[in-house]
Amino acid sequence: MEKESIAQRRQSMLKYLENHSATETAKHYEVSRKNVYKWKARYDGTLESLMDRSRRPHNSPNAQTADEIEQVKRTWVRDKGGDKLVMWFNACKEGYKRCYRTFLRVIAMLGGVIPRKKGEATEVSTPLPSSSADYPGQKIQIDVKVIPSECSENGKEYYQFTAVDDCTRLPFRQMYDEHSAYSAIMFLREMREYFSFPVREIQTDNGEEFTNALVANGKEKNLFECALESMNIIHRRTKIATPQHNGKVERQHRKDIQRFYRNLRMSDLSDGREQLAAYQEQSKHYPIVPLGFQSPVQVLERYLEVMM
Repeated sequence: MEKESIAQRRQSMLKYLENHSATETAKHYEVSRKNVYKWKARYDGTLESLMDRSRRPHNSPNAQTADEIEQVKRTWVRDKGGDKLVMWFNACKEGYKRCYRTFLRVIAMLGGVIPRKKGEATEVSTPLPSSSADYPGQKIQIDVKVIPSECSENGKEYYQFTAVDDCTRLPFRQMYDEHSAYSAIMFLREMREYFSFPVREIQTDNGEEFTNALVANGKEKNLFECALESMNIIHRRTKIATPQHNGKVERQHRKDIQRFYRNLRMSDLSDGREQLAAYQEQSKHYPIVPLGFQSPVQVLERYLEVMM
C-alpha cells in the first residue's frame, strides 16, 4: 500500500472517530486503541501529518567515521578485483577497527557484491562424508591444479601441488614442471618438512599421480602409494567425481587463483617457486571465516601449546 493511501485511511479513521468511541473505531479499522490515540494526537488537519516518519536515529554513536569509510575506499581502489577477506585483513593492519561484515557493507556501497545475510545460502551443498579433524596432522587433503598458462612467460605448463591440514587449514604449496607420481612424492617429502607436526592420514582424489586404483584394476600400488606406506601414513581416496569431498583444498585453489595467480608473471619454474614461497608466507596469516576469523598460524599455535 502506498504512503498516501495509508495516510488517507488514517484520515478516514479519524473522521469516523468524531462520531464513535475509540473502542468502536479500533474495532472498525482493526487497529489498537493506542494506535487510534497516536494518530489523533499527531493529526493537524493535513494529510502529511498522517504519513509515517523516518525511523532513522538522530544520533549514531557507533556509525563509521568519514576517515574509516575513506580507508575502506583506498583499500577497495587499490585491489578492486581481489579477495575481500584479504582486503579487510590488510585494512586492519593499517588501523581499521571494524568487523568484516561492516567492511563488506561499505564495499557494497562502493559497487561491490552485496554481502549475504547470516544463514543465507547461495546454493545447495552436498553433505561431506566426514567431519573436520580433531588435531593437526590427523588428515591432510592434497590435490593438483594446472597453473594458468598466461602466468608463464616461456609458454611451458606448470602444476601446483597443494596440501591443506583439515584441522588448522594451514596450506602448503609447491610448483613442478610435471604432473606425475614422482612429483607427488617430492611434494610429500617437502610437505612433511614444512609442517611442524606428524601426519597421520592423507586424502587425495583418484588421479594417476596418487593411485593406480583406476588403472589395470589397481592390482599394483604406484610410487606415491608405496611412499605413504613406507612412511606409515594412511591413504584415503575420495569417491570418483566427488571433488566436494576434498573441499578444503579445492577452495584453497580457488582462493589462490584470486589472490595470487591473477597477478603472477613467472619467467621459469625457479622464479615461480620464489614468488609462490613469498605468497605462502603471507597467506598462512590470512584470517579464515570458519576458524572464527583466526589465521591457520594462530590455530596451530594454540594446538601446539596444548600438545607440548
